[in-house]
Amino acid sequence: MRKVLIAIAMTMAAQPAFAGCYGSGSYQTCTDSSGNSYNVQRYGNTTNMRGYNSDTGSSWNQTSRSIGNTTYHSGTSADGGSWNGTSRKIGGATYYNGTDSNGNSYNRRCTKYGCN
Repeated sequence: MRKVLIAIAMTMAAQPAFAGCYGSGSYQTCTDSSGNSYNVQRYGNTTNMRGYNSDTGSSWNQTSRSIGNTTYHSGTSADGGSWNGTSRKIGGATYYNGTDSNGNSYNRRCTKYGCN
């Protein structure tokens, strides 16, 4: 689940804080100190991200589409497992639920005070 939440947070942010990115608002290429590179493409309410780790040779992808206060996420992890989920903002909380790339369901509520 941690990988899913990290990926969700990355797509929702204009630019990941830990990565060096270049490009426009609609298409960016980013790299980080862990050997990862990302291509992020935004159009309308959809964001596509493809990642690659040059150290391990692994790759992954994610698509996120926002409709109102809900964002639908799906992707494929580096080990080939697929996952999907939603994040929904209601008031000061964001609710995350779905299935991770190992087939495990998750359900969390997060506020500025933390998650439970």
